[in-house]
Amino acid sequence: MGYWDNKRVLVTGGAGFLGSFVTAQLKKSGVPQSNLVVTDIKDADLRRLEDCQRVVRDIDVVIHLAAKVGGIGLNREIPGTLFYENAIMGIQMMEAARLAGVKKFVALGTICAYPKFTPVPFKETDLWNGYPEETNAPYGLAKKMLLVQSQAYRQQYGFHSIYLLPVNLYGPRDNFDPRSSHVIPALIRKIAEAKDEGRGKVVVWGTGNASREFLYAEDAAEGICLAAERYDGPEPVNLGAGFEIKIKDLVELIAKLMEFRGEIVWDNTKPDGQPRRMLDVSRAERLFGFRAKTKFEDGLKKTIEWYLANRKKVA
Repeated sequence: MGYWDNKRVLVTGGAGFLGSFVTAQLKKSGVPQSNLVVTDIKDADLRRLEDCQRVVRDIDVVIHLAAKVGGIGLNREIPGTLFYENAIMGIQMMEAARLAGVKKFVALGTICAYPKFTPVPFKETDLWNGYPEETNAPYGLAKKMLLVQSQAYRQQYGFHSIYLLPVNLYGPRDNFDPRSSHVIPALIRKIAEAKDEGRGKVVVWGTGNASREFLYAEDAAEGICLAAERYDGPEPVNLGAGFEIKIKDLVELIAKLMEFRGEIVWDNTKPDGQPRRMLDVSRAERLFGFRAKTKFEDGLKKTIEWYLANRKKVA
């Protein structure tokens, strides 16, 4: 028998960006549609305890992806909302799952949980060595509490909960809303609109000197499912691609792929966010055999192609 045989699996946020890739990966791994339960805000408001209790009934594995997320702009605008909603959804979901006898709980954290000046590459053992970068600290700390809860529940109740720390994700079906999007979809949209309107320049936040690591969403989904299947321990595990790129180089690469030859203007009155981000991904490979497969430029091309083909739907 395979791990997923006869298991009913709940994916919170399963209709969202990452969730769509996770549900596809679960089906590929052998979970039939009849055993797959997907929730989104329309049918379950996980800020309400009774909704959490309802969705975990008769469930064997919970993959908790539901989150309220956004880029630097959104984190500065609604830090209290991001803290409260992410904390309350995760805490209530894990408690409801424990009380319902769920056999495995997969909690998704965030790279924003790491201290602002973490040595690169970020090792899981560095997670508590400082305060997160200020602009996204409320979100990062809310998600970090799920690690505390996960370890406490394992210790007190023997609850099988694991905690994963994904790096910044990107890919087709990402959020391209300029008010809340992350850097890659925001840049793709800005450049596409500049080309459409015949503008010779694009304005980008910050100095371009900060670095980031990016993981293609389809790879992230594979890592999450492998962890659910093969890993059952208290320690947090990074999910990433193991590289970093300066934002300046990222902008130039996207401009090249989109054949934009205009000027890039840096608005250094806006924040860069965390100075550097890159994960040590050796623990994931050692514990459950995950290694990212998609080359960055290939993933960017697929993301750009998807946006250009679907932009009217996501405008």
